[in-house]
Amino acid sequence: MLRKLYDWLMDLAASPNAPWALAAVSFAESSFFPIPPDILLIPMVVARRALWWLYALLCTLSSVIGAYFGYLIGALLFQAIGQPLLHFYGAEAAFEGLKVWYDQWGGWGIFIGAVTPFPYKVLTIFSGTVGFDLLLFTLVSIVGRGLRFFIVSGLLYWFGEPIRVFIEKRLGLMLTLFAILLIGGFVALKYLG
Repeated sequence: MLRKLYDWLMDLAASPNAPWALAAVSFAESSFFPIPPDILLIPMVVARRALWWLYALLCTLSSVIGAYFGYLIGALLFQAIGQPLLHFYGAEAAFEGLKVWYDQWGGWGIFIGAVTPFPYKVLTIFSGTVGFDLLLFTLVSIVGRGLRFFIVSGLLYWFGEPIRVFIEKRLGLMLTLFAILLIGGFVALKYLG
């Protein structure tokens, strides 16, 4: 099933409707869709490198709007929609474990989910479920998603097709390490200072 969905998205990336599709996938991925928008973003930027910033901006804004939908799922429809989605992704145990952690580190959690391959939708739904501060949720989502999509698009703009292989294989790991180091630095400053 995922392979068919992947192939369909690749065909869509080459169509004239690709920007609309990118916006739709970015929106959906932040709340319920299993495939990240990078699957469309990468071939679109490779095909039209001059539009890298526009595609990154479209991806970021659509993703943040989709994050609000995930937040609404958590806030208004958790029992009817949120719980089945978490079950579908096998994330119930992770979801419960996050409740305690979220009290202190929720903003960082959203940031990590926004820039890494961690399923961002889990955090958007969770944020709504626990009533996480909407202003902080918005700011962290914009910064995190913007960072992720502008890095991917910018690398493709500057280095073209050769960087595509690196992005597809290793960028998730690199962004995860960056987020861990960034947060580790702030934690170290808190406890050492």
